[in-house]
Amino acid sequence: MSLKRSILFLLPLLAAAPALAQTTVTGQPATGGASSATSGGQNAVTRPNTDHAHDGNSASTGTLANAKLEKGANSFTEGEARRRLEKAGYHEVKDLKKDGDGIWHASAMLDGKPASVGLDFKGNVAVQ
Repeated sequence: MSLKRSILFLLPLLAAAPALAQTTVTGQPATGGASSATSGGQNAVTRPNTDHAHDGNSASTGTLANAKLEKGANSFTEGEARRRLEKAGYHEVKDLKKDGDGIWHASAMLDGKPASVGLDFKGNVAVQ
């Protein structure tokens, strides 16, 4: 087989092969710093609690009876706060108001019983 035929034979195979990712390292890694395992890694990131938000289990959306809600700049609108409380299993959400600490408070029904409930900036829901 000639070189020209070999190249023509290999071109379709090369085109179909997956591209390999390339990583470029610039500089040296920091020394003396804590690893992500000891520094908390992703735990240090503030984000809404969306883990298992759609599995229908109210506990998975951050609902806790004795949880301490965290103060912080809450970007949830009233409608978003209401929907998060409803996803957590609360019904008939009334008097929904955000306090000066950024925590939404409301009265609602849970399992047929009245409850005072709160929602923090991370999306955690707790009975007050």
